[in-house]
Amino acid sequence: MKKKIVLIGAGLTGPLLAYYLSERGFKVEIYERRSDLRCNNISAGRSINLALSARGINALMEVGIYDRIAPFAIPMGGRNIHDIDSSEHLQSYGQSEKEVIYSISRSKLNMEIMTLAESTGKIKINFNHSCTNVNLKKNLVYVTDENNCKEKIINFDIILGVDGSGSAVRDAMVREAGVSYNYKPLDHSYKELTIPPDANGYYQMNPNALHIWPRGKFMLIALPNIDKSFTCTLFMPEKGEISFNTVSTDNDIISLFSKYFPDTIPLIPELISEFKNNPTGELGSVYCDPWHFEDKAAILGDAAHALVPFFGQGMNASFQDCSVLNNLIKRYENNWGLIFSEFSRIHVKNGHAIVKMALENYIEMRDHVNDPDYKNRRKLELKLERMFPEEFIPRYSMVSFHQIEYSEVYTRGEKQLNILEKILNNYKIAEVDKKTAKKFMLQQDL
Repeated sequence: MKKKIVLIGAGLTGPLLAYYLSERGFKVEIYERRSDLRCNNISAGRSINLALSARGINALMEVGIYDRIAPFAIPMGGRNIHDIDSSEHLQSYGQSEKEVIYSISRSKLNMEIMTLAESTGKIKINFNHSCTNVNLKKNLVYVTDENNCKEKIINFDIILGVDGSGSAVRDAMVREAGVSYNYKPLDHSYKELTIPPDANGYYQMNPNALHIWPRGKFMLIALPNIDKSFTCTLFMPEKGEISFNTVSTDNDIISLFSKYFPDTIPLIPELISEFKNNPTGELGSVYCDPWHFEDKAAILGDAAHALVPFFGQGMNASFQDCSVLNNLIKRYENNWGLIFSEFSRIHVKNGHAIVKMALENYIEMRDHVNDPDYKNRRKLELKLERMFPEEFIPRYSMVSFHQIEYSEVYTRGEKQLNILEKILNNYKIAEVDKKTAKKFMLQQDL
């Protein structure tokens, strides 16, 4: 007899995971605290658009939905850097035209995956149902129906937490099973702003790039939307001389943008009102180990490894979780204790690795992209990739364009950084040939 599976959370990851399970013959009940965004003009939560890359695309292809999503995905081939003097230059993500990431609407993607899940006839999404508690020992989950404020007690054989960084399922695992959990807030926050289409209804900037205004301790980025607008996100310290704490009045806002982002002033007509009225979002990282409890419960996505958004991997990592778990279910069939223990054994290290890399990428994006040493390293790593396309792959490419495990990416990335620095300390880039490069690579066991 098939297990009764309950999922908490119908964001991006929940319905995708449910679809994978339905393909294996399981019926799934999902409980989601929000109302159905397909019926209501509500936000899908947090940022308006997301970066979709190889890991996420692979999962969407596995469930056959990618072709429905692709028309709404805007390719971005690199970073369009905006300097403080309003000059611009493009830094390509990779060396091939195929090495692009995609800007995609969170709500559009969420709606498509929910519709796909429900179309199976095996998945029911219960909206307006908040999970208030989970009793893992008794196999009970407590949810409140927001429509009538009544509590429901639901039994389960298996519960899967895809309920975000504030996960109730994870909290139960921590409380009842002693699961290790640590939330590390970032002392930087974010605020979203809008660059609308121009008078002719077209993009005001190049739509095929991720735009970055790097300013050291803070930065502005912009991603294109299908309606020809851009969603800008300002990342800035919460406190300090230039921070959300000190920028509050109309004059403060105009002064900040006039000094540090002058080319955006004519592009953001509602700058002051949006800055004042749009919420300021918090940022933080989740570290958790293990990601399961016995043969009863597991957590995926942000519940297991919430990460800051600076590598564009939050959604991609979460979708890959679903793919990894699906492959384990296929391998071990109904042995859920083994499925879950293997999921933690092989995949927790990958969650920890991408959390670390996302934090490191914030420093690169806001500060290093215009640093001469960074540019030299980038130039050399692309040269080495051309020489050794299978052995030397830039870290960004390994993360965004390959399926290499994040933990391996992290280890290889550290070795490659050492190689780059040692070569640059001894040679000019033009002097580096295959023999020279290979010597330094062998020193790092690469």
